[in-house]
Amino acid sequence: MKRLFGCLLLAFIVYSCGSSDRGELVGIKYGEKWHPEKPFGMVFIPGGSFTMGKEVEDAIGAYDAPSRTATVRPFYMDESEITNSEYKEFVNWVRDSTARTNLALFAEELSFGEDVQKGSKAIGIQRYAFKVVDTSKASPYYKYMMNNYGGLGDLNSPTEGKFLNWRISLEWEVDRFPDQYYAEVMDSLYIPIEDSFNAQRLLNVKKLKYRYYWFDKNAAAKSNTARRKDFFKEEVLTIYPDTTVWVKDFNYSYNDPIHQDYFWHKAYNEYPVVGVNWHQAKAFCNWRTVKKNKFLIGRKKGAIGDKVPFFRLPSEAEWEYAARGGLTYSKYPWGGPYIISDKGCFLANFKPERGNYTADGALYTVEAYSYNPNDYGLYNMAGNVSEWTQASYNPTSYYFSSTLNPDVKDLENKRKVIRGGSWKDVAYFLEVSSRDYEYADSARSYIGFRTVQDYNGTKLTNN
Repeated sequence: MKRLFGCLLLAFIVYSCGSSDRGELVGIKYGEKWHPEKPFGMVFIPGGSFTMGKEVEDAIGAYDAPSRTATVRPFYMDESEITNSEYKEFVNWVRDSTARTNLALFAEELSFGEDVQKGSKAIGIQRYAFKVVDTSKASPYYKYMMNNYGGLGDLNSPTEGKFLNWRISLEWEVDRFPDQYYAEVMDSLYIPIEDSFNAQRLLNVKKLKYRYYWFDKNAAAKSNTARRKDFFKEEVLTIYPDTTVWVKDFNYSYNDPIHQDYFWHKAYNEYPVVGVNWHQAKAFCNWRTVKKNKFLIGRKKGAIGDKVPFFRLPSEAEWEYAARGGLTYSKYPWGGPYIISDKGCFLANFKPERGNYTADGALYTVEAYSYNPNDYGLYNMAGNVSEWTQASYNPTSYYFSSTLNPDVKDLENKRKVIRGGSWKDVAYFLEVSSRDYEYADSARSYIGFRTVQDYNGTKLTNN
């Protein structure tokens, strides 16, 4: 008993002497105060309550958007639709990651892995081997993980937790391939030689696959099981846009030039990406989150509090709230009931005047930063391209969904809500309250997307 009392007394003395809180309850401090950082190319949407749905007669009689009050929390939203240039960054990252993985695996198969440590002595494909860490200088944590798991990364990935060497630049010019091993790996990424013509070897875009995992939090919260891995979901999908949508969406129509050039030609860099299905849009959101967090980990050594909230597709309520731009009972994002300005100019890119596509100044899509933004600073919330949301379409969802951050997600429902109307739609679909849907695995020449990010806090600071 005396020994126990002595230990307790010693612990009390040590704690009292080492603490600066004078015995008061002050809470746990996590370094400097949190200041949210507005993501590049996004605007802050303050959140609040609004009247969601049709305030006037539903012209087409859909009756799937009855008027009701809804409330959404603050969030950030992209100023414009995701552009071809931005999506190409995603495609190029997957392309480079695929090439590096294949090079590293082949180098390992050829027993070249250790040669990467020899610096200038490493030649050809050896330079692309997996990174080899000097274990004599490694941290105890690294040694423990390597001894017990064989790596620090995803053990289910093709690299089995080993790290790619991103410091060495890839060589895509065939005349500058460093050796035949390198050429063999790179050749496997292109379409077969018998499918090539005009002396062109094009990348086989079907091999550009993105793999990611997500945790089904909603299902886990409603389940009594303690096995977290039961709710891990793996997604592996090709991510290159379907450029053939410009042909498949229109029968007996000459759209070959736009089919050929729209995604890859630099003339269309700032135009909204299309031909991306719902699953590909979600994969882009995951990659954008990973990209930002990897930067923060490198800058601040991976502090948990520094990681950003996930980028994601907006809920249907978030999209409509943002499209209204803070205006009450507005039919369109610009507020008025008309689609023509007082100067006689059309206010969005759509199909006016019984099908005169060029009356609004555009034949197909226009650049993402076209026309005037709404009062939140968002461009093309009406027209140009319809936009994917994360919501599943149900014509009665307004009757049973919550009024607080309403969001109807059903993994079994393949119909996903699209909003905003597009360049090929009539004015009805440009209304902020109009609902439409497309199947999740469908890609269209008139559907794109923009992303949102949750705002941590209740007020805007340092923006």
